[in-house]
Amino acid sequence: MVELVEQSAKLQSFIDKWLAVQPQQRVALVFVDGQRHPGHIALAALEQELVAAAYGIREPQVAVAKLNWWAEELSGAATSGGRHPLTQVIFDDERVHAIAGERWLAPVLAAMAQLEQGTAADFATQIIAAAPLHGALAALETAWWYGAEASPDRAARVAALNHLLYALLRLEQDADRDRLPLPMVRLARHGLSRAQLRVPGDARQAAIKAQLDDLLASWRESSRLPGPLSVFRALESRHGQQLAQNAAGASDSLVALQSGQPRTGLGTTIQAWNAARAWRRQMA
Repeated sequence: MVELVEQSAKLQSFIDKWLAVQPQQRVALVFVDGQRHPGHIALAALEQELVAAAYGIREPQVAVAKLNWWAEELSGAATSGGRHPLTQVIFDDERVHAIAGERWLAPVLAAMAQLEQGTAADFATQIIAAAPLHGALAALETAWWYGAEASPDRAARVAALNHLLYALLRLEQDADRDRLPLPMVRLARHGLSRAQLRVPGDARQAAIKAQLDDLLASWRESSRLPGPLSVFRALESRHGQQLAQNAAGASDSLVALQSGQPRTGLGTTIQAWNAARAWRRQMA
């Protein structure tokens, strides 16, 4: 009994880490029953673990070690049932049998491949660079929620856009990293050095505003791509798009990004309800 309680507490700690990054998903959990769909929630938390390993660890060798552990875990979980609390929940679900083994490894391999990436040349190249990891995560998620035949194209694009928006939010903290949140052409056009990325100014504001404009344009284009979105992905996308719109209209867009999180009120509840209704309609 004590072991079960400890296992449940460990599982909840990883779900809480995901919710700390995306607090709006607490509203979505009202419409995705954790008792009926525990794997849906565990998969979202697993994605957060992989993204954190790919982008959140500054020492490449540490990131590689963490991702190697996940590669071993995911490659053997179908047989062993998994050692990690998240994989134990996921690989206890019958959906696992309908998903090819390489799809579980694809996000980890893509995360390793992008560790040494530098700053992209332009916005289009940023999208291309983000596609392998976030496309692999989207393909896995879409197959889990909707089946292997469902297109992950739209989910892959909005996942990449949300990643680029979050990277932009961390512009000041990551100004010394090899991969900057703003592409090279944008830095050159506005005459920005790394040091200037940490200091408010007209040039920095213009560059951030231009990046937000490109993100919003790509978000609008994503609505024409094929494929459904999971409830969590749909809410993340709408939340990110609203945050980008609010920041684009602010006098200091970076401050707006960092402190102007859209409220999780009635609007978020309606968005989550609509996303859940679309999911159930797709699966009917």
